[in-house]
Order: sequence, then structure tokens, then C-alpha cells
Amino acid sequence: MTRSLKKGPYVDERLLSKILGKKPLETGVIKTWSRACVICPEMVGFTFGVHNGKIHIEVLVEEDMVGHRLGEFSPTRKFVVHGGKMQKEIEQKKKQSEIDAAKSAKASVTAKPAAKKK
Repeated sequence: MTRSLKKGPYVDERLLSKILGKKPLETGVIKTWSRACVICPEMVGFTFGVHNGKIHIEVLVEEDMVGHRLGEFSPTRKFVVHGGKMQKEIEQKKKQSEIDAAKSAKASVTAKPAAKKK
């Protein structure tokens, strides 16, 4: 459910006091644990360190983010790749093909200048 219109959006007062009268470029990262705070137009341009439960993730507020909550831009879960033995084999083949491509490119670069010298 959304917040009542007569109450208005929830904006953390302490967070507003930290940015009041300051310029976005002069201030560094503003750390906050208030993930439920709604981004207001006064916050545009500032960088916030939003806590995700473990670390503070830097979020640069842009105009498109106004109306969203700070927590939406600081994910709390880390995706772990699925797959076991087959996934490892696929990744090894991909890595080996990249290495082979890099070797062939390096060999072709070193072979061309030698041909020009003759």
C-alpha cells in the first residue's frame, strides 16, 4: 500500500538537513541507513551511500529517480551463478577461446612489421 496523500511522501529529516544549503559537487558521499526515504528533487546530483545490510553502496541521484526510494538502487542480495560441472566446462572453453584469440592477434601484429621491413 502507498502512503496517504495527506501525509505526503516519507523523506528523512536528518537526510534533508545534511544536504540543505550544500552543493552536490562539493559534498562527498552522504552515508545513510534510511532505505525507505523517498528521493525528492532537492536530492538530485548528490551521491548517497545507501546501506544494503553489509556495506554502503554509492548511488548518484538523477532526475529519473525522483519519487523512488533509496533502497531500490541498493540491492540487498547478491546473485550467485547457477550450474555445476557443466557450467565450469562452458566457462573454461570460453576463457580458452579468448586466450587463443588474443595469442593469434598478437602473433599477427608481430608478423606484419617484420614483413614490411623487407
